[in-house]
Amino acid sequence: MDVVTLGESMVLFNPSTEGSIKYVHQFTKSIAGAESNVAIALSLLGHQVGWISQLGDDGFGHYIRSIIAGEGVDVSQVRFSTDHPTGILFKERFSYADPNVYYYRSHSAASKLTPAILNEAYIKQAKILHITGITLAISESARETVQAAIRIAKKHGVLVSFDPNIRLKLWDLQTARPVILDVIQQTDILFPGIDEAAMLIGSREPKEIVRTFHNMGCSLVALKLGKEGCCLSNGTKTKFVEGFPVKRVVDTVGAGDGFAAGILSGILQKKSLAECGRLANAIGALATMATGDMEGYPTRLQVQQFLGESKLPDR
Repeated sequence: MDVVTLGESMVLFNPSTEGSIKYVHQFTKSIAGAESNVAIALSLLGHQVGWISQLGDDGFGHYIRSIIAGEGVDVSQVRFSTDHPTGILFKERFSYADPNVYYYRSHSAASKLTPAILNEAYIKQAKILHITGITLAISESARETVQAAIRIAKKHGVLVSFDPNIRLKLWDLQTARPVILDVIQQTDILFPGIDEAAMLIGSREPKEIVRTFHNMGCSLVALKLGKEGCCLSNGTKTKFVEGFPVKRVVDTVGAGDGFAAGILSGILQKKSLAECGRLANAIGALATMATGDMEGYPTRLQVQQFLGESKLPDR
């Protein structure tokens, strides 16, 4: 197994039109979840990936499991709860701003995660464990589960990959900051956004940000700079990689998860910092061109074509 992820996925209802959700009458059903997004993106790139979670034993839960399994992700470690439902979220889209998201996940099955769900042997055989701050935020027991997974990974030499993914709708910064900083000190591969770095360490200066996180123990810092691209540092080299222009952004949600998948894929392929950044930026850009959280992720051939590394097949 290349990568194992851990976290909640929910049923996503995407509006058929832009504008206030008050006036939207039709929605399409899809799935959402930062960790499963990364898992799907990596699977499409040809990697072996597993996803650990808990879903409600309901139609929505079985739908999510089927969709993720259908994308080639191993779901053998997914459990179903008969006592708690699958989480739901609704999206509200505007042409001039990032989408608004409305969560209905209180007492969801994933919020009731406990360390008992973890299979040490399953995590042990992975090269990388990928987690995010969202799972830390949804409940105390989910937080304990993430921390237990980190301990297992550290025990067996599995790299820990962490995206802070700060969601202030889920917890306040005063509560989030010490928890996230504690996890960062146990992280090998870190994916902060520029705004998240400002919240966590009070700086928006890329070189200072990567230096600070390296001092906390991170081996690789992949700083997301939005449309400007990214700043990657391995402690000895720092590389700024320009982003790809997107003429029409359809949906920004999921772009950061695609970026993380690109970096992890590059690491697994032993690519250089510049190559990792270019791959990650490409996947992040492609993700914004489709409606939905994971529908825009490319296969390895598609991203190679986007980067000009492979020609389109003749028809």
